[in-house]
Amino acid sequence: MSEVDSKVLENLIRKVLVEIISENGGGCDETRHVDKSGIMSVRLPRIKPEPFDTGKAGDRVLLKDCVSLEESPRLGFGVMEMDKSTFKWTLNYDEVDYIIEGRLEILIDGRKVVGNAGDAILIPKGSTIEFSAPSLPQPLPHPNRPAKFVSF
Repeated sequence: MSEVDSKVLENLIRKVLVEIISENGGGCDETRHVDKSGIMSVRLPRIKPEPFDTGKAGDRVLLKDCVSLEESPRLGFGVMEMDKSTFKWTLNYDEVDYIIEGRLEILIDGRKVVGNAGDAILIPKGSTIEFSAPSLPQPLPHPNRPAKFVSF
């Protein structure tokens, strides 16, 4: 039996996975389409995030991964909604969070990076952070709305 080039095998496995995920809808069910080239479109308004266990009772966090790190090792993709919650996370990948509505706070080393609707936040690989969506005071444009954001 001859040895198979690892790159050829990796590309073959990736192609098969993309085909299977395209046919079965992957993590976002019928909200996405994957072309045989690997190009993907996702219908964001149709994504319905599901409860995510942060390990803390009382946290209200919903998440739906649309692209896994197995499909795209450098860049995952998903939608998250948070309401009056804070939880720790270590990123094993670069992440860009685009805030659709509400307010997202990233806490790191005693500092706070804040994003509001329309903002994007880059979190470098290896960062240990806390995602936070606090209760907001009434004067803001979208008071007390949960943070809803897309992670790339």
